[in-house]
Amino acid sequence: MTDDQLARLIDLFHAGLEAERTVLRQLEQMAEMQRDVTAVRDFEAFHAAADTRDRLTRSLVTLEEGIRPIRRALEEHQDQARHLAGFSGATALHQSTASQVARILATDRTSLDALAEAEVARRTVLASLERGEATLSAYRRALSPPVAGAVLMDRKG
Repeated sequence: MTDDQLARLIDLFHAGLEAERTVLRQLEQMAEMQRDVTAVRDFEAFHAAADTRDRLTRSLVTLEEGIRPIRRALEEHQDQARHLAGFSGATALHQSTASQVARILATDRTSLDALAEAEVARRTVLASLERGEATLSAYRRALSPPVAGAVLMDRKG
C-alpha cells in the first residue's frame, strides 16, 4: 500500500473516530441522565432516555461497521503507517474513545446498581403489604366472630 493510500486511510479513520466521539458524548449524557433519574426513581424518564440511547447506539454501531475495515487495513500496515502524519493523533483519539466507552460503562453500572436496589425495595414493600393484609384479615376474623345465634335457635326450636 502506498503512503498516499495510507494517509487517506488515516484521515478517514480520524474522521470516523471523531464521528464516533460525537455519538459517544451523547451516549454519555444519556447514561448520566439515566443514572440521575434512576437515583430519584423516575422510571418514566429513564425509559424515554433509553429510547434515545437505543437510537444513538444504532448510530454508533453503523459508524463502527464503517470504520472497522479501515482500522484493520491500518493495523496490517502499522509499521509503514506509523511514520505518517496523523497516525499518532488517530491512535491517541482511538485510545480516548476507548476511555470514553469505559466511563459510559461505569455510569451504567451505577444505574444498574440503583435499579437493583429499587427492585429490592419494591419487593420489600410488596412483602410488607402482603403481611399487613394477612394481619388485617386475622384482626377482622377476631373482631367479627361467626354468628352463632342461628345455631342456638335451631337447637331450641
